[in-house]
Amino acid sequence: MHIGITRVGVIGLGYVGLPLAVMLAEKGFEVTGIDLDRRKLASLEKGISYIKDISDVRIKEIASANKFKGVADYDALKQVEAIVICVPTPLTESGTPDLGYVQDAGEQIKRRLQKDQVVVLESTTYPGTTREVLLPILEQSGLKAGIDFYLAYSPERIDPGNRSHAVDEIPKILSGVTEVCKEKAFELYSRIYQKVVPVSSTEVAEMAKILENSYRFINISFINELAILCDYLHLDLWEAIQAASTKPYGFHAFYPGPGIGGHCIPVDPLYLQWKAKQSDLNSKFIELADQMNHDMVNYIVDRTEQLLRFVKPLKLARIIVYGITYKSDIADTRDSAAIPIIRKLKKAGADVVYHDPYIPSITIEHESISSVPLTDQELASADVLILLTNHSDLPAQRILDHASLVFDTRHALYGQQGKAKVYQLGEGKP
Repeated sequence: MHIGITRVGVIGLGYVGLPLAVMLAEKGFEVTGIDLDRRKLASLEKGISYIKDISDVRIKEIASANKFKGVADYDALKQVEAIVICVPTPLTESGTPDLGYVQDAGEQIKRRLQKDQVVVLESTTYPGTTREVLLPILEQSGLKAGIDFYLAYSPERIDPGNRSHAVDEIPKILSGVTEVCKEKAFELYSRIYQKVVPVSSTEVAEMAKILENSYRFINISFINELAILCDYLHLDLWEAIQAASTKPYGFHAFYPGPGIGGHCIPVDPLYLQWKAKQSDLNSKFIELADQMNHDMVNYIVDRTEQLLRFVKPLKLARIIVYGITYKSDIADTRDSAAIPIIRKLKKAGADVVYHDPYIPSITIEHESISSVPLTDQELASADVLILLTNHSDLPAQRILDHASLVFDTRHALYGQQGKAKVYQLGEGKP
């Protein structure tokens, strides 16, 4: 009887790779996770997870069952039958794609590539990366894709902090650089995920992921622009969204906030924009959305200064920022709007502190800043509290009872009463 692949290597044990590795181990695969961050490996060795979505119990169970091990040695790839690449694809300082991690992973695999191995890239990237960047590196090994090994692309769809969908419940888009490659990868992924969606090419699979995130990037940026307009027009955007949502078709609600952050939504569309420019093309929507995302930082600072106009000048104000992660209930500040907002407030002369239960300290402009306890005294001493992230354990009533002025950019305090004067982003209150 044909058993199929049983040994899988996962390169990159971050927000995508670790949940994948744990799920594979729980499904009975023998998983080798490779990461060069020794702190992560030491934590896993002790049975301690560094990602909230993965409990310590799950780490300990797969380790005790001898189904998972974390290593820093790429030679372990010689012993696996399939390799899944889950490395970061960030932007350079100039805003162009940085494929260094993907290329480094390809180089490491190339030196150890075994006949009949399946290699799947899951990192989000522009259309053409799998075929134009990764394939040539791997074939430098002397092995031929579709004959000696099998190369595929399947974009990750993990949403950190979202517990309503298990990893294997999310439909998985997949394709290969050849039909045989696609078939081999489909055979493996069909044993892992409840639904696999094969598409005609790796380029289509790559484009599908960027389409998903560009759709959100553009629409959230648009609703953020409307929030600014509604503030100036003295209209309540939140009420308008609620009213528009009663239409049973043709409308999907998006909600304003201080700016779009994270490892995907503000980054992936710029990969597509770069690819378009290689052919002398341009996406005006992506360009405008990116500009709007940067403009929101300036607006939050300007609006804060406006709200303080009857209290004291911004340069003399003490400000508490609540929540600096890019979304609620995760310990991740990548591309969080809170960082440039704090930077601009401090540059304007304000005395800025922050509280975030997930981030004990952070470095901004070479200065290490620690999260302050959100005591009644701290709240009372602040001239304004800016609510940037609505964590589920937000002490809403205590903030309302002890703060004097609150700028709520997440509509988290709507309808609640207290001593504090509360201004919502986009509610149009003068």
